[in-house]
Amino acid sequence: MIERIIILEGVDPVLFYGVNNCNTQCVKNLFPKLRLVARGNVLKVMGDELETALFEEKIQQLIAYCEEHNTLNEEVIVTIIKGEKPITVKRDDDLIIYGVNGKPITARSVNQQKLVKAFEENDLVFALGPAGSGKTYVAIALAVKALKNKEVKRIILSRPAVEAGEKLGFLPGDMKDKIDPYLQPLYDALQDMIPPLKLKEFMETNIIQIAPLAFMRGRTLSDAVIILDEAQNTTTHQMKMFLTRLGMNAKMIVTGDMTQIDLPAQQVSGLVQAVRILSRVKGVGRIEFNKKDIVRHKLVQRIVEAYEQHDEQAKREKEERRAAQIAESKSKDENTENNNN
Repeated sequence: MIERIIILEGVDPVLFYGVNNCNTQCVKNLFPKLRLVARGNVLKVMGDELETALFEEKIQQLIAYCEEHNTLNEEVIVTIIKGEKPITVKRDDDLIIYGVNGKPITARSVNQQKLVKAFEENDLVFALGPAGSGKTYVAIALAVKALKNKEVKRIILSRPAVEAGEKLGFLPGDMKDKIDPYLQPLYDALQDMIPPLKLKEFMETNIIQIAPLAFMRGRTLSDAVIILDEAQNTTTHQMKMFLTRLGMNAKMIVTGDMTQIDLPAQQVSGLVQAVRILSRVKGVGRIEFNKKDIVRHKLVQRIVEAYEQHDEQAKREKEERRAAQIAESKSKDENTENNNN
């Protein structure tokens, strides 16, 4: 009798075993001559040498399928063990990765597709655009894809700790607890793409790291995808410091919306300055999203359009008032000059 041990690497054991171990039971039924014990991420199988060798081969195929698609069910198990090719959702050129429960995560607009291409061709990419255009979501998907493909060893997430118009005061807890509320949008995206236990493991082992801007100075970030979200709220010094952290075999994605700057009025946005300074630097990509890229509720696009119209009207009225003031001042000067004559 031969005993083989298989380690479930790259997959969530709960997802692999199925609800109430239904997937494990299905595998046992398909290999009735073998004795199978599953504990944590370890599978132990005992039986005939040829039978256990075939079992290990099929299990590795199931692990590969589960790792890529983030899902596994009895139909797929039966199909793979029988030696057939599982039927999957038709894969198109816009697919980035499969999210939790096998949900395909794709580039849904032309500019999202451009972001995917820019990430492949450049080590630093600026993704600029309005709320809801998917720039942060696609950036996270690209980072997770690079991690799953073992192109990098870690993902580093950062975001300036700037409140949107209201002061929250001191937050309790350690550094992670204090910065977590600001990074919640990034966590939401990660939870769509990585099973819960696997995500927890990545966080605990620092494969996915939280790196507040305040503590980035002096670090060299290598073998990583680094994402800076809400970059419009960085100062010029913070942005320069962040961009110069780039190490070997690393890529950066900087996202931001220049219409939602929450810095004090006297401060210049580091994102605005960086985009202008680096516009012609080789290896730096820039994708500008617009309201047509908005993939949230259809009302979001209307809201963005309404605010744009309001801002344009306010700008016109300001220019008209300024022109009227200039004309009035010019008229007074002419009257004064005529009176003097």
